[in-house]
Amino acid sequence: MKKITVLLAEDHQVVREGLRRLLGLDADLEVVGEAQDGRQAVELAGRLRPDVVLMDIAMPQLNGLEATRQILRLLPATRIIILSAYNEDAYVTSATEAGAVGFLLKQSSVREVCDGIRSVAAGRTCFSEPITRRIARTGHSTTVPGGAAQPKRVLLTSRENEVLQLIAEGKANKETAAALGIGIKTVEKHREHLMSKLDIHDTAGLTRYAIGAGIIESPVQVTIL
Repeated sequence: MKKITVLLAEDHQVVREGLRRLLGLDADLEVVGEAQDGRQAVELAGRLRPDVVLMDIAMPQLNGLEATRQILRLLPATRIIILSAYNEDAYVTSATEAGAVGFLLKQSSVREVCDGIRSVAAGRTCFSEPITRRIARTGHSTTVPGGAAQPKRVLLTSRENEVLQLIAEGKANKETAAALGIGIKTVEKHREHLMSKLDIHDTAGLTRYAIGAGIIESPVQVTIL
């Protein structure tokens, strides 16, 4: 029996270890790698070529949404499931626009996660039941974290998404330049382009946009037991 190979992308070590142990109990699933940030997820995916990536959204270096885009450019056949503590439409919409074919909540049971992995590996999609019920009932929701308004959809480049994440995480231009391996003036130019494209002209506004668009998660975290 050919096993379904899985890459775990999650910045909390205890969560990764728990997922690896639990997924390993199913004979048809094999965790072939673990990434603690989005950049490592892209690198490992390119090297390991997993069937499925189980991807967190809020990770350092590169968030799960942009990591999803970059992985799918390298490996179009790889199937990606977002695993998040939040089920708001902004996150689900951003995830599917990035190319994810599944969105599961961290409150999901192990069985739901395993079945979701099998489902996407077989060419189907998977969404946690609360998301499926809400879509069936209303078609959409206007609720986003922190009560922010649903942001207008604006096409950003991969680099602009990377810069936006680091700005929203509170990084100064010098720190952003070092993290991305580019010059400070280049960072400043990307910041100018972001503000122009989004019609937002301060850092607080960019941060609110990043949260509302699901680029980073709300600073108010949900405890997962």
